[in-house]
Amino acid sequence: MQVVFLEDVPDVAKAGEIKNVKDGYGRNFLLPRKLATVVTPIVLKQLEEQRKAQERKEERLEAQAAGVAEQLNGLTVTINAKVGTQGRLYGAVTNAHIAEELQKVTEHSFDRRRVLLKDPIRHLGSYPVEVRLSHDVSATITVVVQEAPKS
Repeated sequence: MQVVFLEDVPDVAKAGEIKNVKDGYGRNFLLPRKLATVVTPIVLKQLEEQRKAQERKEERLEAQAAGVAEQLNGLTVTINAKVGTQGRLYGAVTNAHIAEELQKVTEHSFDRRRVLLKDPIRHLGSYPVEVRLSHDVSATITVVVQEAPKS
């Protein structure tokens, strides 16, 4: 039986894939749970339309990401932190801190997981940090960690 998977099924197929499965598996498991549907010309046409719509959406998102990357490249973000002896920070500057500061500066929202920071920053200084905006688009910013003004 040839089916189109509507949802990801672990160790079997991903959503949108067309596969041959045993008749019993298809009839008794996949179809009742609405994990897959039988391949018909109408279903194939719908699947192709969905793929085209998804491609258009991805192209639009890539273009937006490229625009944001252009804005971010070379940007310097300054983070004030409490400092102990020898320039060592109390705590650390993490990717969440950097994403929050980027959001303040650029008025775009950034997920902390998109800020690629190998290790948390624990010393004063200037650090290059990569921000992944999409699968193919990333930007490099400079994060300057300086001592917070004493109040």
